[in-house]
Amino acid sequence: MADQKEIDIHGILKMLPHRYPFLLIDRVLDYELDTSLTAIKNVTVNEPFFQGHFPERPVFPGVLILEAIAQASAILASMSPEVDEDRNKNMIFLFAGIDNARFKRPVEPGDQLTINVNQTHYKRKIWKYSCEASVDGNRAAAADIIFTYRLV
Repeated sequence: MADQKEIDIHGILKMLPHRYPFLLIDRVLDYELDTSLTAIKNVTVNEPFFQGHFPERPVFPGVLILEAIAQASAILASMSPEVDEDRNKNMIFLFAGIDNARFKRPVEPGDQLTINVNQTHYKRKIWKYSCEASVDGNRAAAADIIFTYRLV
């Protein structure tokens, strides 16, 4: 990705409908339209789910790693020229499928989750992304995400 493009939290808030405690992307580090995106999630012990998952040894829930991957994917899709006609309407991105999900290591408070999203397919408002979430260069999770959007 030749020209570095970042999106801060203010830009993310304009692109995603999620809010605390469910907004799981803190910053987009770089992207290339219709191709790829790299984002981060800073994992902090103050997040509410750590009280019960697990109090003695907090672990970031795997389903929330998948949600962070999906939110990063939705950011990339929301910038696609294919949504130009609907961009200023009330759009919501929805899962259509999760394939090949694998978890390789726990993610704990203090970790910075780096999410890499690569578009593998697009057809008629259906996107497919190959995604990986890592901590310090070590894969924490990977999945293929399929989703679409609807107007609400």
